Amino acid sequence: MVEVDRIRNIALIGHGGCGKTSLAEAIAYHGKIITRIGRVDEGTTICDSDEDEKERKISIGASLLSCPWKEYKINLIDTPGYADFFGEVVGALRVVDSGVLVLSAPSGVEVGTEKVWERLEQDSLPSIIFINKMDKENASFLNSLNMAKERLSPKVTPLQMPMGEGASFKGIVDLLRNKAYIYSQGKVEESDTPNEIREEAESLREKLIESIAESDNTLLEKYLESGGLSAEEIKGGLKKAVASGSIIPLLCGSALKDMGTEALLDTIVDSLPSPVDRGEIKGVNPNSKEEEKRAPEESEAFSALVFKTRVEPHVGQMNFFRVYSGKISSGEEVYNATSQNRERMAQLIVTQGREQKKVSEVGTGDMAAALKLRYTSTGDTLCDPSRPIILEAPEFPEPIISLALKPSSKKDQEKLSTALGQSVGEDPTLNWRMEHEFGEAIISGMGELHLEVLTDRLRRKFGVEVVLGKPRIAYRETIRASAKAQGKYKKQTGGRGQYGDCWIEIEPLELGKGFEFVDDIFAGAIPAKYIPSVEKGVREALASGVLAGYPVVDVKVRLYDGSFHEVDSSDIAFKIAGSLAFKKALQEAKPVLLEPVMSVEVLAPEEYLGDLNGDLNSRRGRIMGIEAKGRNQAIKAQVPLAEMYKYATSLKSITHGQGTYSMKFSHYEEVPSRIAQEIIAQSKKKEE
Repeated sequence: MVEVDRIRNIALIGHGGCGKTSLAEAIAYHGKIITRIGRVDEGTTICDSDEDEKERKISIGASLLSCPWKEYKINLIDTPGYADFFGEVVGALRVVDSGVLVLSAPSGVEVGTEKVWERLEQDSLPSIIFINKMDKENASFLNSLNMAKERLSPKVTPLQMPMGEGASFKGIVDLLRNKAYIYSQGKVEESDTPNEIREEAESLREKLIESIAESDNTLLEKYLESGGLSAEEIKGGLKKAVASGSIIPLLCGSALKDMGTEALLDTIVDSLPSPVDRGEIKGVNPNSKEEEKRAPEESEAFSALVFKTRVEPHVGQMNFFRVYSGKISSGEEVYNATSQNRERMAQLIVTQGREQKKVSEVGTGDMAAALKLRYTSTGDTLCDPSRPIILEAPEFPEPIISLALKPSSKKDQEKLSTALGQSVGEDPTLNWRMEHEFGEAIISGMGELHLEVLTDRLRRKFGVEVVLGKPRIAYRETIRASAKAQGKYKKQTGGRGQYGDCWIEIEPLELGKGFEFVDDIFAGAIPAKYIPSVEKGVREALASGVLAGYPVVDVKVRLYDGSFHEVDSSDIAFKIAGSLAFKKALQEAKPVLLEPVMSVEVLAPEEYLGDLNGDLNSRRGRIMGIEAKGRNQAIKAQVPLAEMYKYATSLKSITHGQGTYSMKFSHYEEVPSRIAQEIIAQSKKKEE
């Protein structure tokens, strides 16, 4: 096992298409995990090995690689860049010690860049920035650098500068070493900085050394006294400055052409923190509820956090974990402090994409996967049974879009719940429920692409064919006036007949009050034993209103008169009579249709407020208020659920991907007459 202080746990993060997977591929090549660099567009990369990723040519899940570099071990998690799979980023950032933010040189800072950067800052992770695609048309180092300083942090400081851009990009100048590295035909040649860019390079180097000196009082004194720092002081000072966040180093290169990869690897091992540098981790003792700490030492009690769960058809469940203290051996028993179950770590593996290698032991600071754990899922803490602790789990975003899943056949229907259960177990940003009112499975996720990928996986992994559709809206019916009606059921069939007769009055209740039944019978007009049967008949009739067949709510029913027959009256007769009376009265009591209204909060930059307000108004929304929230504005509104279908897609379009929203049920409200007529007509058409 590698010593703890020689481990580096990093996540590659950035906007979709910036080249993270290509960079991971180049790193894997230099770590001698692969013998040739694959390409995303050819589906030959080690990280994007899933069929959906190959087909769509994007990363969908976080992929763990373990790369040796010199005397170090780098555990690298390649994360997706598309917002629909942001949960994978959240899980990865929870267990790494630092991040490598990748920018595309032609595009600079993009929407997804800012989103992952915010999460990086939220998790207080040291980071470096790599400007990729310097060989592409319209590549601009200066533009990317300025955007990073303005939109991410003024602490962004170049460690390198490029030699040329676009088609003329031929190498990089290392500002720390004061050397140029020229790439040609897969080889790299070290030389002095060319004369034409020497002045600019010296100016950037001076600023870099000043920034390093300013981050440490001792170094600053030495710098002011002598006018310079030694190579060792610069290296040590940079590592401290990166750890404290006072410097964010910026590098550049081309992952596809494998230019700058080795320099990036050197910066990772020299400047980013090890698990030892990050120090103790805090948790809670599940028994005493007191805070406890674990030091990153192998002599400590074992503790680990599961950050990802994956289900493979021929392997079963794989739980990826990071060890924070102690070590674990294959076959050892551990305690899942989250689910409160004991587990046996029967088989431990390290993964390189789809490749799996068995290991006998995993030590402090390292990452691996355990196969076939029975009671463990993402976010769970595994620990020494004698020293239980619960570590803080990743805080995954809530799903924002819901669609109905319709199985293609009865056979698919039978397998659906098992398949969905396993899928949700893999991805905490997915959830599903059965809408029993309509017999519909409702799946919720982070976006349309997220749910489309799910349907593909249901087909590939579980052989379940499904179609995504618009979920049905749970409308309700109520009344706006009082009405009286008689319900009489009389049936004679030769022998004993059936007789039940009741008079009821219905009136509206306040919104949200539900249903109330009042027994107002005097002088035994209906025997007491039959009154519960009348109520039962009314309650059953509530299930289907007279307008469009939706349940009736917020109604008071008063039973005030009736008659009975000594021989022919029965419970069933009075139950039918109660149902008939209610349906008659309902017709006369000005029935109306109600719809669910949601409380919606939209977060977006201020420049989009006008368009967002207009869009919400067009959805029959009412703006309840606008307030500042961090860098964004929060619009609070009430919007009918029927108008929120695919809102996530519209929001993404209006705000160019910078907006997010959340919603929860608020109340029911009367549907406008014109829309109500359309809903009623559609309902009658379905019945026919």
